Amino acid sequence: MIKVYHRCGGCGKKQEFINSGKFRINANGNRVDVWLIYRCKKCKHSWNLTIYERKKPSKINKEEYKLFMENDYELASKYGNDIDFLKRNNAEIKS
Repeated sequence: MIKVYHRCGGCGKKQEFINSGKFRINANGNRVDVWLIYRCKKCKHSWNLTIYERKKPSKINKEEYKLFMENDYELASKYGNDIDFLKRNNAEIKS
């Protein structure tokens, strides 16, 4: 299991963050942002890891988009175990 660490805005220091299994989707005009939400293990402060930023919805796989909308646990787990995705979001990773 991958442990993810990041500086917590609530605690004010580096803490372990847990994959919430939930996505946040925000539409702005004809663009969409999608994040995977992590929570501080200690204080539950949220940290959104970017999956898509300012992407046209037509450029996102329709099935994947549907799974984002449904907060699909398997998809959240897939992203949460993707080392490259975690590194792109400046996560400190420990096995």
